[in-house]
Amino acid sequence: MNVLIVGMGFAGCTVARTLAEVGCKVQLIDRRNHIGGNAYDCLDDKGLLIHPYGPHIFHTNSEQVWHFLSRFTKWRSYEHRVLASVKNKLLPIPINRTTLNELYGLELDSDEAAQAYFDALRIPKARTLTSEDVVLASVGEELCELFFRGYTKKQWGLDLSDLAAGVAARIPTRTNTDDRYFTDRYQAMPLEGYTKLFDNMLAHPNIRFDIGIDFFQRRADFEYRHLVYTGPIDRFFEYRFGKLPYRSLRFEHEHLADCVQFQAVGTVNYPNDHAYTRITEFKHLTGQSHRGTSIVREYPMAEGEPFYPVPRPENEALFKRYQALADACTEVSFVGRLAQYRYYNMDQVVGAALNTAKQIIEKLKLDATSS
Repeated sequence: MNVLIVGMGFAGCTVARTLAEVGCKVQLIDRRNHIGGNAYDCLDDKGLLIHPYGPHIFHTNSEQVWHFLSRFTKWRSYEHRVLASVKNKLLPIPINRTTLNELYGLELDSDEAAQAYFDALRIPKARTLTSEDVVLASVGEELCELFFRGYTKKQWGLDLSDLAAGVAARIPTRTNTDDRYFTDRYQAMPLEGYTKLFDNMLAHPNIRFDIGIDFFQRRADFEYRHLVYTGPIDRFFEYRFGKLPYRSLRFEHEHLADCVQFQAVGTVNYPNDHAYTRITEFKHLTGQSHRGTSIVREYPMAEGEPFYPVPRPENEALFKRYQALADACTEVSFVGRLAQYRYYNMDQVVGAALNTAKQIIEKLKLDATSS
């Protein structure tokens, strides 16, 4: 075996397939009992395709990532839309001209009119350091309170003022009436689901994989030239400098019999009400027809399975100490949201994994012309 890969989500499977295609013998392991990591999907007991770890909506502007994944799946065109429950109304998020008109009873009829309205609300900051700075400079105090502050407190366990600016910067503000959550060139869902996509990625004679194996319990059992690690970087180094903070989630899945449609869009956010942050209805994502419907509510948690790195300067400083250890491990590659402590989207994980695979090919002097 040339390479052992720990973790079978997008990062691990992308590296595995890329290496296998240049003649590298690859073994993947995962401590869970399924492939696909958090993007794993499956049929529930009513026959509806669900995402056990919450909704995964694929979108990208990367030609490279799109064409790579398109080798392993056909796509269902899907543009995700999200509404926010605010003041007993369901309003488009990201905030756009429609949001303003419906919230305030306005009749803004152009981008220029909407921009002028936002400009009157904005509270610019001399320096943009936190997510609060970003939001206030974009939409002002009231819209910040209605749409962002409560949601952020639930999602991250932090106030906007304690969270890095990049988090809020992920959500734009629009002066037009575009109500799509994403505006990427490519927006789609795997036609047969993510698990089938992963099945196809792993279908190569140079790839073998085993589930239900904890790397840290079986580490001595494996021999390899190179290791690819996609889990939490602090765990790899036995928490030498202390634990990196992550946010976790609890998922409450429910099937509603004889309910064809529960909500008007794929996801509804609840920034100010309830303990959960959002409800997703899977039939919007999959296009399935069924007399019932399946939904999931998401409850953020401080403890549990790590899902999100927490973007704060002190956490980044701690990560840099672990990254220095990782850089010294020349026989190990660290890639993925948890291993790189980055709030990556799925396409960004694939892009990072393709770059990592290229580096490994060069390091191991594998023949990139092999198939």
